[in-house]
Amino acid sequence: MQGTVATFDPRTHTGTLLLDDGSELAFPAAAFRASGLRLLRLGQRLTIEADAGGDVIKVQLPGIS
Repeated sequence: MQGTVATFDPRTHTGTLLLDDGSELAFPAAAFRASGLRLLRLGQRLTIEADAGGDVIKVQLPGIS
């Protein structure tokens, strides 16, 4: 699944993504920490990894594993 960064708080490392279907999906700080990234910018494209319950567990740049 992919989305675009709609909001990102560099202090708390939480944010929201705008998915391709137009819905918003929040991600927790743990999902950002799992990415290994240092910062996100608005409009940046991300791949989302979710658990069986649909909770976001990792965000990452597309094509990077």
